[in-house]
Amino acid sequence: MMTLRSWLFVPADSERKLARSDDSAADALILDLEDAVAPARKADARALLRDFLTARPPAGRRCQLWARINPLDDTALADLCAIMPGAPDGVVVPKVNGPADVVRLSHWLDAFEAAAGLPAGSTSILPVATETPAAPFALGDYARQPLPRLAGLTWGAEDLSTALGASTNLDPAGGWAFTYRMARSATLLAARAAGVMAIETLYTDFRDPDGLLASCRAAAAEGFDGRIAIHPSQVPVINAGFAPTDDAVDHARRVVEAFAASPGLGTVGLDGRMLDIPHLRQAERVLARHEATIRRAGDQYSGRGSR
Repeated sequence: MMTLRSWLFVPADSERKLARSDDSAADALILDLEDAVAPARKADARALLRDFLTARPPAGRRCQLWARINPLDDTALADLCAIMPGAPDGVVVPKVNGPADVVRLSHWLDAFEAAAGLPAGSTSILPVATETPAAPFALGDYARQPLPRLAGLTWGAEDLSTALGASTNLDPAGGWAFTYRMARSATLLAARAAGVMAIETLYTDFRDPDGLLASCRAAAAEGFDGRIAIHPSQVPVINAGFAPTDDAVDHARRVVEAFAASPGLGTVGLDGRMLDIPHLRQAERVLARHEATIRRAGDQYSGRGSR
């Protein structure tokens, strides 16, 4: 399974911010045609984004380039018509109600890829899967049908709270209120059931790197693979928060070595603890994530991207 730690939002109508994004260490850019762009600027944003993508062919990208389009029942078709010749790596689709919307978008992408001469199935999909009141009830359905373009699931609280008519999405202590904690947990479970990435939502205070780092480490410990960033300064913090620590890597190596030294056994002892196969699988995942982190850093340095 592909894993991308940091997903940086970049308004697609800002030439300055688009140009600066080339220097980002993000694993993926989300070039935004939706909420970050005023209605009067949508056409300009599409043109800028098409040119940005075309100037950066997939083979030479330093990171993945995704586009957040407008909702499917809004101007998504106009967005795709403008940008698909630039071969985005993927599409972030907001305000979906469930996997039927992913199927619908997949059919559109089939046509746009064919028209642009792109490889069939080369454009992935990341739904923001909790932004409507109906959406959380459909999360389990993502694992119940083939969705070959589905790369991950992420969640959001702002649009959901608006749709609910809520005055806040936070509890009195400043954490997520129960409804949003439920949506977050269900997104993680649904992503794991579907075998795709689970992407944590944004951390709104971009001036609080310590809080962001602690939040990322907690999300990674729960099983999330990465996080959305709303400011370039958040990217290195997110990358660090979703990379295994040196201690975790050392322990994982020792677990793997302990099982390798006792082939055929389902349990081994290490540091006074009995470990079984789930511990081995977890250790292998930690090492795979560590190796992917090193490889991605090398790819970005050489300009090969993270496809």
